[in-house]
Amino acid sequence: MKTSGLFLACSVTVSAVPGSAFVFPTKQHPNRRTSSKTISSALYTSASTVFNTTATIEGNKLAIEKKKLLALLKSTEPFEDAVLADPITKESITITAKPVTFLGVESSSNNRRRIKYFIESASNKFQGTSDTFIDLLEPIKPEELTSAPDSTSSDALARTLIPFIPPPLRSAFATAGFPMGEDYVPMRDLFTSPVVSAAYERGWRQGFAQAGFPGADDEAQLAMDYFAPVMAMSDTKTLVDMSCATGLFTRRFAKSGKYARVLGCDYSASMLNEAHTRIQADPRLNGNRNTQLDLIRLDVGQIPMKNASVDCLHAGAAMHCWPDLPAAAAEIYRVLKPGGRYFATTFLSSYFGTLQQAEGGANGPSRQAFQYFESVEQLKSLLVDGGFAREMVSIEVLSPACVVIRCEKTKK
Repeated sequence: MKTSGLFLACSVTVSAVPGSAFVFPTKQHPNRRTSSKTISSALYTSASTVFNTTATIEGNKLAIEKKKLLALLKSTEPFEDAVLADPITKESITITAKPVTFLGVESSSNNRRRIKYFIESASNKFQGTSDTFIDLLEPIKPEELTSAPDSTSSDALARTLIPFIPPPLRSAFATAGFPMGEDYVPMRDLFTSPVVSAAYERGWRQGFAQAGFPGADDEAQLAMDYFAPVMAMSDTKTLVDMSCATGLFTRRFAKSGKYARVLGCDYSASMLNEAHTRIQADPRLNGNRNTQLDLIRLDVGQIPMKNASVDCLHAGAAMHCWPDLPAAAAEIYRVLKPGGRYFATTFLSSYFGTLQQAEGGANGPSRQAFQYFESVEQLKSLLVDGGFAREMVSIEVLSPACVVIRCEKTKK
């Protein structure tokens, strides 16, 4: 049977071992044993009844599983996501997935159907596509449906060009009055550059080793070891990779087979596009049905997820780039289930000393670009203020400046 492009099949195989006997009790002969050579028609009739009953039960199970699969495999029927929510109101969202068509013909990319996501809460609307990501950064405004944002202003031009300007020259541009905007955050803009996104796994991330960061494989294993007790007790096994960048850890988590759902989340559309490209190029992830892997654009200070919906959350080398740390800490605590765990790595401020000098001192753009953590106690206080009990926060420093954070949300 073909249903919405998905073939479902059910087969039953019966095998008999030569010379064996089947037990077939009846009221008259409760202990009768019938040789396989003399199986009566009654056996076939009863077996048929058993198979029909089993088929009915299995058919019901298949119908349930089919409904779930069709939702995951881009069904056109709306479904409520178990984790995702409106970033502003935290209301549940429904997602409708429809094939992208051109002149009545379904569009595809690399032999895959291209899907458009229509996402709604009771208050807002969002969007996404299968060949990019689900965009829950902010709701769609009515005017955005009919017109493109103005990109000709000097501020917009500055945001486009500045990521390509060498750091030492940015201070000079700012001093000369080059418009950056009062809320300009260089590091966030830097990571929105396709050039930086392409370079992230081609040398950029590897450079963190000088601060004491373990390699990506070792760091991922540290996180998975910490998450293991929680996942062993969970029926949802949902993991969020926050500020996932190009999916360096997202891919590792998804390929581990330890999680039912992995959500790679980032503010940067460019990073998420690079992550999507790398996921599609990985044969171990391409077509993987064991782990649901989603890419979500969001703001960590306003996480679009339901209360207590996530088992574990990871943030590798990310916290120093978050503009509103108190909001982010509180949001992470909110979305974790009781007993859920948070694993993160970041830098102590000493790592940025040379960068500050290169950018013209403490008043240069790097002062806007990074959050500076002077001590372990500063980080611990941040997390405690966010909701974590002090005794549930553990922080260690890998020499000279890599900070490893482990937090557990208190069970109720």
